[in-house]
Amino acid sequence: MQIDIQARNFYLTEAIRDHTKRRLHFTLSCCKDRIQRVVVKLSDINGPRGGADKRCQVHVTLAALPDVLVEDIEADLYVAIDRATDRTGRTVIRRISRQHTLLRHGNKNTG
Repeated sequence: MQIDIQARNFYLTEAIRDHTKRRLHFTLSCCKDRIQRVVVKLSDINGPRGGADKRCQVHVTLAALPDVLVEDIEADLYVAIDRATDRTGRTVIRRISRQHTLLRHGNKNTG
């Protein structure tokens, strides 16, 4: 699973990079063989003005399935990362499960 973490409008620290990778590995480890690439874009929308402006966008490229795109905006970047990666994990698992169910039911009808 290839992970690319990008920062916009702020300096990406090792702590933020490590936290993001840890969260992704935790939420996506069960289906890592189906994931080709993960791109995470972290940004500070308002800059120093503050507010709920820390954005985490996660784009997961899956093998033989449509991509998964999730975004979360919070005042705290770590919270945005946690929420976005959790939702990404649930969405990826659901998408893979649906494909598995469709393939299983499709095989029963043909045979």
